[in-house]
Amino acid sequence: MIQVSLFLMLNQRYFLSFIYLIFALLGGVLPMLANIDFMKSYGPGFNIASFIEMANINPAAQSLSRDLFLGAGAVTIWMFTEKKRLKMKNFWIVILTTFTIAFACAAPLFLFLRELRLIELEKLGFKFEYDT
Repeated sequence: MIQVSLFLMLNQRYFLSFIYLIFALLGGVLPMLANIDFMKSYGPGFNIASFIEMANINPAAQSLSRDLFLGAGAVTIWMFTEKKRLKMKNFWIVILTTFTIAFACAAPLFLFLRELRLIELEKLGFKFEYDT
């Protein structure tokens, strides 16, 4: 009975990790495509000052920029504490992708790596259950 329960839990975690990986890939590609369009339109390079100015050009853009800033800030704090709690490795990749690609890539990448760590810990006998 315990083996069946562990098998089902691990399969659920593998599926969830796959979903997070897809979000990470989309979070890397879609913002990058928009950044390339930005550089084509306002280039020749990536002008960060112009990008920030345009991200705050009207109330709708300000709302999205502030939403991302505050949400990303809170999630980043959680990621650091969760990394420490689970003794996760390769966290530097998440930080690197946050600043070089997009937070939309880094956050689901962290969740993917976290699920892999939880799978590893469950195989060692630790229990982590989903809220129902």
